[in-house]
Amino acid sequence: MSIYELPETKKNEQNKDIFKNTWNILLLVFALLISIFLGLNIGKAFILDSQASGNDANVLQSESINVVKDEYIIQTEQENMVISAVEKSMSSVVSIIIKKTSGEIYDEYLKDDPFENFFKNLIPDYGELNLPKDKNALKQIGAGTGFIVSENGLIVTNKHVIEDDKAVYSILTNEGEAYDVEILSKNPVQDIAILKIKNTEDKNFEALRLGNSSSLKLGQSVIAIGNALGEFQNSVSVGVVSGLQRNVLAQGNGTFESLEDIIQTDAAINRGNSGGPLLNLRGEVIGINTAVSMGGENIGFAIPINKAKRDLEQVLNQGRIAYPFVGIRYVIIDEEYASDQDLSVNYGALIVKSKKGEDSSIIPNSPAEKAGLREEDIILELDEQKISKNNTLTKIIQNYFPGDKVTLKFLRNEQEFSTVITLGDWNDF
Repeated sequence: MSIYELPETKKNEQNKDIFKNTWNILLLVFALLISIFLGLNIGKAFILDSQASGNDANVLQSESINVVKDEYIIQTEQENMVISAVEKSMSSVVSIIIKKTSGEIYDEYLKDDPFENFFKNLIPDYGELNLPKDKNALKQIGAGTGFIVSENGLIVTNKHVIEDDKAVYSILTNEGEAYDVEILSKNPVQDIAILKIKNTEDKNFEALRLGNSSSLKLGQSVIAIGNALGEFQNSVSVGVVSGLQRNVLAQGNGTFESLEDIIQTDAAINRGNSGGPLLNLRGEVIGINTAVSMGGENIGFAIPINKAKRDLEQVLNQGRIAYPFVGIRYVIIDEEYASDQDLSVNYGALIVKSKKGEDSSIIPNSPAEKAGLREEDIILELDEQKISKNNTLTKIIQNYFPGDKVTLKFLRNEQEFSTVITLGDWNDF
């Protein structure tokens, strides 16, 4: 045979398949023709029905307008609580406006731009030619958020919002009223600042009620309010408490700050929200919105309001925030660090050894120096409270005040010692 031939049985099967496929195609064409016929008739019926009804289209339009005008219906009790909390809080949340003179803005621009400095040095009077016409004119350079906590106009916000000593600060209320403010005090360790509205002796402001941040639960609903992106005043976002007692390193404006024992939430926090309130469903402040994770989604952080309560009490009684001070630079020891450094203990605060050219890790004239502490000492306990990764020295001394006497247990050359020190005040160093 010159070519391959199929066996007889396979030829019969092929003939059957061809017949079967031909019949299927005919059925498909028939079904398609019926569908087209029915579709044309239905379309005609629809057109005739529309013509017969006359103004049905206008009726539908008016019905849709009536739906839009219907009063909003609360879907859940939680939603009702969120709306109520927002409504009674809005008038107490303010936008903080940051301004600087045109001359200062220009000077900073020259300092930061080497090309501008090059031309300034190369061309006579270059700087004067490019100066703004009115170098004393104020221009807005940023914005943040704060909230009123007393009828006489005390405001809580973040320290990093008002950190520029050369800037001028004012507030804008939700009703559009503008006021100048003065900075009463900044917390040297926590990202908290207290402001006061100027020249409003005869005016009473609505104050937010401060809640209790020590009773927070994971999954608890929270509301964040703030001047989102510095543009959208009193924006509202809702979420839950995602974590408690978090320790993070915050970065902004070229500075770093360690934040301890703070609240994590998935309520959206954006640039400009800093300093705004984090509320519970009763409308009470339980945190101060402070930071957001740039590497993740819906990960924001707030300082527990109980920390600010202490600061407010001190400002009212002493006129400033007084913070206890030991006077050392240290690292917290955990099992991994102890293993890497071959230490005999896996907890405590190690007073780091300063490198050549660095200042001593024991601040001169501080309580630590007066008590005779040295670099490479390991502070194990403060008043019998063990120092660890979850219970740092900074966290422990927040429960004390300047002038309090405390007992330190520390390790030096594998031997334990105890000493009594009198806590100092951060403002004095």
